[in-house]
Amino acid sequence: MYAYTSLNKLERMIRLSDWKNIDTYAKKWIREAGEEIKKSFSKTLHIQTKSNRNDLVTEIDKETEQFFIKKIKEHFPTHKILGEEGFGDEVHDLSGIVWIVDPIDGTMNFIHQQRNFAISIGIYEEGVGKIGLIYDVVHNELYHAIKGYGAYMNDQAFSPLEEVKLSEAIISLNATWVTENRRIDSNILAPLVKEARGTRSFGSAALELAYIAAGRLDAYITMRLSPWDFAAGKILVEELGGVVTTLKGEPLNLLSQNSIFISKPGLHQEIMDQYLKNAKF
Repeated sequence: MYAYTSLNKLERMIRLSDWKNIDTYAKKWIREAGEEIKKSFSKTLHIQTKSNRNDLVTEIDKETEQFFIKKIKEHFPTHKILGEEGFGDEVHDLSGIVWIVDPIDGTMNFIHQQRNFAISIGIYEEGVGKIGLIYDVVHNELYHAIKGYGAYMNDQAFSPLEEVKLSEAIISLNATWVTENRRIDSNILAPLVKEARGTRSFGSAALELAYIAAGRLDAYITMRLSPWDFAAGKILVEELGGVVTTLKGEPLNLLSQNSIFISKPGLHQEIMDQYLKNAKF
């Protein structure tokens, strides 16, 4: 029994060493990519639209994703990559180790404001989040977590998330969802907005999830989000005891778009019970 226990402990130590090695590389690359993005601020950007006129992409988005793919493939050739701009692999399942990369989350902010955007990387093994990294390039704030070892902003450790009542909560919610729209009856969320202490919208899902981890926000709600938008933030928030589901309270699908409801514990249940339990999406 003693030998078996010692072997398990040794295996866990080796595995942690492997993940710390991956984490070290990922942090180095994300900061290098951030420096290149900052250099682009003085350049004229080539802006294209994707699915609609507000879904924007620049050559910097594409170059940044290609940078990560090159580095990952050089150092971890067996790992798969799911990237927003489509330069990674065709990922049909979450077997093995999968990097889910958003080179610039908040491209509209990047273009118009040169702030309020982030690089987001979630690294998963067999569908389980292992490493989450969200880098606020302009403010040099790197939010990061290795599963089971806490979450941080640079060297500052975050405390576990504490429960908060809706009347005292700040909720991240785009105004689109409380005005007439095609995805949800605005009457469902309007009372929620009135009950909460306040609402905010930053235009970068990755940053908004990082802000929940940091305690700057208490919940985040949106009707549609892609895996690269939430993959890293999911790991950060869950590491601190937060709850991550769809608006129906179901687990997120890391290979498709989802409705998103991410919140501090307690508050998640309160909002589900009072506002979302019987809603139709």
